[in-house]
Amino acid sequence: MSELNVVISGAGIGGLSAAVALRRQGIRATVLEQAPQLGEVGTGLQLGPNATRVLYSLGLREQMEQMSLVVQESVQRRWDGTVLAKTTLGAYAAERYGTPYLQVHRADLHSALHQAAVDPAGEGPAADVLTEAQVTSIDEADPVRPAAVTAAGERHEADVILGADGIRSAVREHIGGPAEIVDSGDMAFRTLIDGQAVKDDPATRFLLDWQAANFWLGHNRHLVVYPIRGMSAINVVGVVPVSEQVAREWRSPSTSEDLVTAYDGFESRVRSLLSKPKTDPMLWALKRQDPFSRWSRGSIAILGDAAHAMVPYVSQGASQAIEDGFVVAEEISEASPDEIPAALKSYAARRQELAGFVQAAALKKQHEFHLPEGPDQEQRDAGMRAEASPIGAGLDRIYAGTPPRKGALTAS
Repeated sequence: MSELNVVISGAGIGGLSAAVALRRQGIRATVLEQAPQLGEVGTGLQLGPNATRVLYSLGLREQMEQMSLVVQESVQRRWDGTVLAKTTLGAYAAERYGTPYLQVHRADLHSALHQAAVDPAGEGPAADVLTEAQVTSIDEADPVRPAAVTAAGERHEADVILGADGIRSAVREHIGGPAEIVDSGDMAFRTLIDGQAVKDDPATRFLLDWQAANFWLGHNRHLVVYPIRGMSAINVVGVVPVSEQVAREWRSPSTSEDLVTAYDGFESRVRSLLSKPKTDPMLWALKRQDPFSRWSRGSIAILGDAAHAMVPYVSQGASQAIEDGFVVAEEISEASPDEIPAALKSYAARRQELAGFVQAAALKKQHEFHLPEGPDQEQRDAGMRAEASPIGAGLDRIYAGTPPRKGALTAS
């Protein structure tokens, strides 16, 4: 076991992925989470092969196969139901990249990562995950052994501090990263619709016939729909222009009626779907940052949304955070205490270009998805048809992921 120890601020998917990856490298981690109890909220999540390859290599293959559904294709439609393109995934993606494209409930993935991090029977030193421990500052009086200081005044010294504390990252601010957060102009409805009700309706049953990511594109809005949890629930993400209230408050409860109204004019199958029993919809402002270069300083680094907050139009936010966690653990594992600053710089160098590419790709999709009817929309539709089979060059680069430093990742 390495004598290094790491403190991670934030027990979301990125922070726990880092904790599991560090554990597999024989490094002990302490994860500090501001919430009073652990448990991810939310709905569905898409994981590209770049992320599932990491998760499988970290020993989570069995858990992922039990809780996830393999995505066979991505289907893009116009608002009226006209199919624009189908991107082949399924066995093709698994063969090309080594692991499949998966859809999963966010809470299920979070629970699996937490268990892998703390299970006493696991490989390597179990992580300590502490709740009600919000990191509010970093003390670098000893630059070799910085300390994360919580709101309660507790100090946690470490050889390395990792900020996985989201888009409003205190760790990023401490190392001199940018504070500006950009309103994307959009917000997202998120809800889960009862799978049995969808199955019982001939108009919507097609959503359960084939595991697919279904998109409907319209002017200033789009809809993403796919089954999760053994097809017992249908995940819905509806993106529309942000309201002043949601932009200001970041998230807000909504209603089923508001969700249905937002897609008035879309094909009848959409209205049938959105009218079915569902969890209470929530609205989330979609915020982002522009790419920046300062991901580390000395023995401190950031990952996930703290480093590359992006809009969700290529469904890569969680996948990029998972890759971050693996790469930073790989770099730290090869470093002695005095080599930590160089190791963290190497981590950033390996991840920044691809993460920035994903941020840019997501912004490009935001524009393309929401075009009004006209020549630009017609050109988009033609381009989607031309690029769709099987996987476009941009997504191919993303799904290939960041190469490991030592050979290929193996799914254990």
